[in-house]
Amino acid sequence: MEYKIRVNNQEEIYDLGKVAKQAAGAALLKIKNTVILATVARDDSQVGENFVPLTVQYVEKTYAVGKIPGGYFKRETKPGDFETLTSRIIDRSLRPLFPKGYAYPTQIVIFVLSCDPEVDLQVAALNAASAALYLSDIPVNKAVAGVRIGYIDGQYVVNPSNSALKTSTLDLYVAGTKEELLMIEMRSLASMESMSLPIMAIDPMLDPTLAQNVIVKQSVNEFDEDAIVAAIDKAQSAITEATTAYENTFKPLKKEDAVLDYKQDLANDSIFAYVDEFYKDEVNNAINQMAKSERASELGKIVTKILGDEVAVLEGWSKELVDSVVQAYKKKIVREMIIEKRVRADGRKLNEIRPISIETNLLPLAHGSCLFTRGQTQALAVVTLGNDKDAQMYDLLTEKNTINDTFMVNYNFPGFSVGEASPLRAPGRRELGHGNLARRALEPVLDRNRLQTIRLVSEILESNGSSSMATICGGALALKAAGVNLEKLVAGIAMGLVFEGDKHAVLSDIMGLEDHDGDMDFKVAGTREGITALQMDIKLGGISRDVLKEALYQAKEGRAHILGLMEAASEEIVINNAILPKLELFSVDPSKIVDIIGQAGKTIREIIERFEVSIDLDREKGEVKIAGENKEKVEAAKEHIIQITNKPSFGGRGGGRDRGGDRHSSPREEKPVPTFVQDEVVDGVVKRIVDFGAFIELPGGIDGLLHVSKIADHRVDKVSDYLALEQKVRVKILKQTGNKIELGLER
Repeated sequence: MEYKIRVNNQEEIYDLGKVAKQAAGAALLKIKNTVILATVARDDSQVGENFVPLTVQYVEKTYAVGKIPGGYFKRETKPGDFETLTSRIIDRSLRPLFPKGYAYPTQIVIFVLSCDPEVDLQVAALNAASAALYLSDIPVNKAVAGVRIGYIDGQYVVNPSNSALKTSTLDLYVAGTKEELLMIEMRSLASMESMSLPIMAIDPMLDPTLAQNVIVKQSVNEFDEDAIVAAIDKAQSAITEATTAYENTFKPLKKEDAVLDYKQDLANDSIFAYVDEFYKDEVNNAINQMAKSERASELGKIVTKILGDEVAVLEGWSKELVDSVVQAYKKKIVREMIIEKRVRADGRKLNEIRPISIETNLLPLAHGSCLFTRGQTQALAVVTLGNDKDAQMYDLLTEKNTINDTFMVNYNFPGFSVGEASPLRAPGRRELGHGNLARRALEPVLDRNRLQTIRLVSEILESNGSSSMATICGGALALKAAGVNLEKLVAGIAMGLVFEGDKHAVLSDIMGLEDHDGDMDFKVAGTREGITALQMDIKLGGISRDVLKEALYQAKEGRAHILGLMEAASEEIVINNAILPKLELFSVDPSKIVDIIGQAGKTIREIIERFEVSIDLDREKGEVKIAGENKEKVEAAKEHIIQITNKPSFGGRGGGRDRGGDRHSSPREEKPVPTFVQDEVVDGVVKRIVDFGAFIELPGGIDGLLHVSKIADHRVDKVSDYLALEQKVRVKILKQTGNKIELGLER
């Protein structure tokens, strides 16, 4: 049966009881032309450990947009980054709802069955998953809603369409229940404004119909703390509206709660008193050791020692029980130190940042590198520069065309960083999430008109606290060390909150111990002026506006301290210009492109071989892009091409032009330009394949252009899938203007 709910600028239609009836809970959600199926299933047997064994899998079906999967296997296989990150968002939003002690293996699966390009899939997927969970027999009695807040034309907008979000300067995703927030992710988006510049500066990706002297310039949009709080308030109101509507609609349809057993926290007042009497100092020493490492091995030694005591043997205390009590005792001491003494396990004040050291360009052959160390957290950030051919290609259901990502952040967390002998594995959800957070923080300060493709890799060499924030700090400086133009430096800091009764404490630059025993952690990244990225997981429940504001302003204070050290280090950077790749983009008369190519591509091949560069030509716009590993050779190739284009043409294919710079031919030596009849079909040979088509050598030794649009009746993404060098083809003469010939493939 269908239930229509109109909330937050969109109509949601839930079709319930129609499909997946054997699941514990299921919901089919329709928003415009998007259809999402969410299901919940659980096992009847508990796991041995005391944790919530929840698995969330968000899966996009390519048939949702009428596509067949690319690659060798024509079916969905490994999830893409967007699917993995969306699964992580849903998990973080729903996991806090499960009853304490719930230990039944549970799986939430979300399928995107049909996709409207204007519908926010992350919002829709969470709402569908929450509905399926709420309707199930699992004792979850609160509905969750996800909302996205944009900032468009000076106004906060709830759930903007995907196209509207592209004009927004804010992307804030919030999940919560009627009473409290559960998860927040935020990023700022760079805006573009028009200004007058020469045509040569225009980004080649811009619409060619733009005026010749207009270009867009990037400006960084940081959001100050008050603006973030206002946006979160807007999100909370929208979430309250949505969850109230969901609960009113779904409550009569909810299955009866299953009768389940719940694991109890292992506690024993006698053991607690025993530890307090005889092992207090040892636990304090262990806490001091944990302030230097995320490992809890010292506590394990204490547990073993207690189990060997005569009292433990006589009382029959189990290892599991003693370990649970020691952990609880440790947590109590840590929290008391913070709340009552306003001091932390490592002796720091609540707002004190651990010592920071910075070393840049320590890797002699890397384009840019930075070793950033904060306390016992250390990240080696390394930047590699490439050209547009090095961009990461990926597909999104909501985008028609393949996306070329020219800024990549890869985060790696090997076991040795926390003293563990664990095997190296492919990046998991945590690694992808941390890398995505760093990317969201840094991308707003990058020049969107940049010519380079940038890959930033963060190798975590030591960890005790937020390594993702160290990635942001080290990453910003590694980018500077590679000569990348940054609008501003960005720093990140991890914050924590501890609540006891009516008292609370805000902690700056938390370590692993405080993350584990605290009530909330959040990560803030930004410039001196404002926040560019924010991530918050609320473990305790609701948080007041005043406490949130206090925490954000304390984060700003810590961020400013870190930025001061980063700015000083930035002044000391020595850029490795000798190893940096060089990329030049300039414009020539479009009619001169044929001179650069030369007869059968001879001239351009000679330039490529002589100067060791790669060259991309845009015949329509007259743009030339040269890339190479050596700055001097790239500049020399540019000068050589400019000399070629400044020489007069005498018709034919390169007459009177410099052939590699070694000899010249006179006009008398030039062969006459062959003349063809329109629609004439001739035999040719493929001599050069480029992104926009192929150059075909025709009878008489002249080249014609076979544009990509003339190769097949449908869109061709890769010319080399259809043509090969030296392949003989039959082509039709579509148009000839002097030595410029347009061709069509004769089928």
